[in-house]
Parts: sequence; C-alpha cells; structure tokens
Amino acid sequence: MSGDTRIGGVLYDIDGVLVTSWREIDGAVDAVRRVRESGLRRTFLTNTTSRTCAEIAERLRGAGFDVDAAEIVTAARLTGEYVGRRYPDASVWVLNHGDIRRDLAELTLDDEHPDVIVIGGAGAEFTHRALSRVVELMLDGVPVVAMHSGLTWATDDGIRIDAGAYLPGLAAAGSAEITVVGKPAAPGFRTCADLMGLDPAEVLMIGDDLHSDVLAAQQVGMTGVLVRTGKFRPAVLAAASSAPDHVIDSVADLPALLKGLPNRGK
Repeated sequence: MSGDTRIGGVLYDIDGVLVTSWREIDGAVDAVRRVRESGLRRTFLTNTTSRTCAEIAERLRGAGFDVDAAEIVTAARLTGEYVGRRYPDASVWVLNHGDIRRDLAELTLDDEHPDVIVIGGAGAEFTHRALSRVVELMLDGVPVVAMHSGLTWATDDGIRIDAGAYLPGLAAAGSAEITVVGKPAAPGFRTCADLMGLDPAEVLMIGDDLHSDVLAAQQVGMTGVLVRTGKFRPAVLAAASSAPDHVIDSVADLPALLKGLPNRGK
C-alpha cells in the first residue's frame, strides 16, 4: 500500500473470517460494528454458492451482524451479471450445490439443452455422470463459466474440497478454457471497490485464504490482511512465494490494525 493512500473501505470475506458454519467467530460482531462506526465503507464478498445474497444477509443477522443484502456480493451474483452480458438470451445449465436461482433471475435456466454451462460450488451434485456430461458438452463447443476457483472451504468438522479442485481436469478433458468470475479472479474485487465508490488502492481486503482472498486482492492494488482463522494453515503461509501485507490472529484484531494505518474514517 502506498504511504499516500488512505483506506476508505473494508472488503470482508465471510466464511472463516466472520463465521464458521454460520456461527460467529469470537469478537467478529463487535469488530465489524466498530469498523462501521469509524466511518469506513464496507462490502462482503463470498464464494459461497449455496445461498442467495438475501439468505446470507439473514444468516449473518442471525449470528449478530447488522448487514443488508445489498452489501453482499456472491460469486453467483457476479456470474449472473457476467453471463447475462457475455451470452445474452442463452440457455444455461447451472451445476451447483444449493438453490441460488434468485441471484440468477436474469438468466434462462435449462438443464437439458444448455448454450452455456455454469459451474458453482462443489457438493453431492458433482457426480461422475454430471462431470462427464460437462466434458462432453465442452467437446461439442459449449462454453463453461465457473463461479469461482476456490479449492476448499472450512466447516465445523473439517476442510471440504471445492470447485477449483475439479476445474483443471475438466478443462484438460474438455479441451477448452473455463472462465472464472469469482475469487480469485480480479473482476470480483474491482466490482466490490466500485460498489463502495472507491479505488481498489483505498480498500483493505480481509480473508482466511492466502491465495484466493489476500494475494488476489493485492494483485488489484488492495491492502491484504490474512487472518489465522477458518481455512488458514501455517504451512500454506510458510510455503508462499508472496506475503500478505498484514497477518492478524482474527478479525477481532482488525480495529486495532486500522488505527495504525492511514484511513478516511472519523
């Protein structure tokens, strides 16, 4: 971060930073409230593909956070906007764990005769038959758009692999590139900065995934903060060729970190 740049807003990852399995991480509610009261803008960016923006906001409110659905940016929301622009009037097959049709309302959904395939979050729907059909359609020239390329997410009982673990194999077998829209792709971060009315250099991004959250945000000019909660693993940080701008124990430490950085708050 440039010494002349002031932080004007915070971009929060959700799962593993604010909540785990929709239960508050200790001190998160108070930290988010204090940052908001300091006058900084905010947006919440998540690769969660099993719930709509409205459902995520409701879950966060249930965990004690004062948030609005308009502040939530999901990979599904970003993907819906991208596919609608890039493939207008196309029929779309969505392979995803969970029902997120409300965030894809502008698309024409058709599992049987798709012009475009959208791959969302991994789950029981990612069967051998379904993935083989994706490859067959790719070989027939049907384009594939992935909501994100995250490798894992954290749950109460351990790590689960996500869509990013499948994408390289599908691309190789289908002999075609797969367009990624959500984290760690740059457009999602830039969209969040735009929603806050800020330049990316004025945004601090806080996440638990070194590569998909923090380093990806730093690539577009944001200040990156890695938390030691959620999917954080010391070995991943130690092996990385690039370093986050800051590492803190949890989001509870964010207000103190912000006090030491130039910002546009009160």
